[in-house]
Amino acid sequence: MSAADIRKVWLGIGYRDLPAADVAQVTAAHPRPDFKRQILSAFAQEIRHRPESTFGNVNADVLAHYSPGFVRGDFVEVVLGSEWPE
Repeated sequence: MSAADIRKVWLGIGYRDLPAADVAQVTAAHPRPDFKRQILSAFAQEIRHRPESTFGNVNADVLAHYSPGFVRGDFVEVVLGSEWPE
């Protein structure tokens, strides 16, 4: 599955560009019962043990929603706090 396919299937990006008949045919062949909750729960289970790997990507959104106490890294603060001289 390509990144474009994942964006379309998981995130719905470009969904409206698909012909309705194609969507109906695909969903009839591959039903998606509770897909959204199930995929997000699967992501959370996979990354819960390595929260530092979520910095700067959508996985932080998943853990923020599903893992109580998760604290996001703040990209801006990391950049501003860098020891590199100006």
